[in-house]
Amino acid sequence: MKLLIVTGMSGSGKSSVMDVLEDIGYYCIDNIPPKLISRFVDLCRMTDNPPEKVAVAVDIRSGDMFAEIFLSWQALRSEQDVEVKVIFIEASDEVLIKRYKETRRKHPLDEKFSGNMHEAIKYEREQLSQLREIADYYIETSLLSSSQLKEQVKELFLTKTSDSLSIKVMSFGFKYGVSTESDLVFDVRCLPNPYYIDELRCHTGCENCVRDYVMSFEQSQKLLEKLKDLIDYLIPLYIHEGKSQLVIAFGCTGGKHRSVTFAELIAKHLISEDYRVQKYHRDITKDKKI
Repeated sequence: MKLLIVTGMSGSGKSSVMDVLEDIGYYCIDNIPPKLISRFVDLCRMTDNPPEKVAVAVDIRSGDMFAEIFLSWQALRSEQDVEVKVIFIEASDEVLIKRYKETRRKHPLDEKFSGNMHEAIKYEREQLSQLREIADYYIETSLLSSSQLKEQVKELFLTKTSDSLSIKVMSFGFKYGVSTESDLVFDVRCLPNPYYIDELRCHTGCENCVRDYVMSFEQSQKLLEKLKDLIDYLIPLYIHEGKSQLVIAFGCTGGKHRSVTFAELIAKHLISEDYRVQKYHRDITKDKKI
């Protein structure tokens, strides 16, 4: 198991870091008491399919229990089957104070220091100093935008930045309603319809007979190439913007022939480009005769 301990100053961006880690496949637990981390690891060992990557956020919100984090870290490092890393997130005092004023949220130590933000931040830095020294990764967020922070996290923990984007390629039939979950919707009703070929009517775009028919036309071939070019251009832009999921939908009249054909072919193309792809044919079984 890969265990990542996410810690750092309150208001520095730990929640954003956890959001990115969850998007890229980490099992995330926020604000866990340090003593329970080892118990959680033991619980994972007893499951049939334990998570391979876990991120736990541990910080001053744990109160007096936070003092145990260094001992927990040392104990976990001695485990043979756990790879433990620490990422420390930090920002300057001025930026932290500004962020709390803008969000109007209370600092976790607000009551302890009677609302004196400067004293709260000073005390928190002292409590975190030991963790900061042993951190494997360090990110200073004072001058980073939210998207820049996400990009840094992805660069640290992804082999390929394209892994950060999950792509769902789906087909649907317009007569059953337009797909409302989609980011990109392409209408392929302009292409010849296999439904009017008796021997193809009962087949779908998942089968070669329908696919070969649809793609036997020049307009289908040209449309496919233009769509590949467009999607290949757009995906890196979505990744750079920080998008974690992209839904690409193809619609035809009934959602069985043309839309399925194009969804299958685009999915195959994206898989060949090493993207994480799911296929879903929403209406392929509608009105199916048994």
